[in-house]
Amino acid sequence: MLIEAISVIPEVFQPYMDASIMGRARKAGLYELRAYDLREWTHDRHRTVDDAPFGGGQGMLMKAGPIYEAVEDVSSREETKPYVVFFSPCGRTFDQRVAQRLATKERLLFVCGRYEGMDERAYRLADEVLSLGDYVLTGGELAALVVADAVVRLIPGALGDENSAQDESFSDGLLEYAQYTRPATFRDMPVPDVLLSGDHAAVDRWRRESSLERTARWRPDLLEQADLSEGERAFVRRLLEDGQDVGGSDG
Repeated sequence: MLIEAISVIPEVFQPYMDASIMGRARKAGLYELRAYDLREWTHDRHRTVDDAPFGGGQGMLMKAGPIYEAVEDVSSREETKPYVVFFSPCGRTFDQRVAQRLATKERLLFVCGRYEGMDERAYRLADEVLSLGDYVLTGGELAALVVADAVVRLIPGALGDENSAQDESFSDGLLEYAQYTRPATFRDMPVPDVLLSGDHAAVDRWRRESSLERTARWRPDLLEQADLSEGERAFVRRLLEDGQDVGGSDG
């Protein structure tokens, strides 16, 4: 996979993407990263990428010209056309399903905004516009790194264990099950007995119920779209009807 980013501060990408899991995956050749300085596509001595908005208003807007030239130039450098992603509060909310879909692309190109936003005409270049949530960041670089991280970890081999990504929260529409490590008892809080039993089938059943419990407690909105059996839906209904403190913490 080729991941590219166009930004006015391209130097922010490499330190994070060279660290830990991202760095190991990159060294293993699972993906390639290229970050470009938008100012390379300006034509004045000050390398200007922004200007005042028509009609007045606060702040400055990124100009459409450099963005168009940058996307067109970068896109032409490889035979495979990139899937172009912009970031905006008005975009589709990024989630695990989007990450899974983007992970199937051969080439991703992130265009990172700054200042008060972009000239609206620039968005015509986007194959998709994403938002991390209902808040405003200083620029799109953090959003691009979040998406890149979520996508790279889905590349086979990136996590080492090919099943790791399948067990994580949202991979099947639910939150991940509760997990514990040594010691078996910490401040009078014991690990559920089933996890110490060695019975793998029982552990799998417990983990599924824990996943359902935690989702019902923390993100009940996810249950509506989750792929659940009739038995699992009945299990969740009992939890909600009983009003118990769900979360998989007491075994």
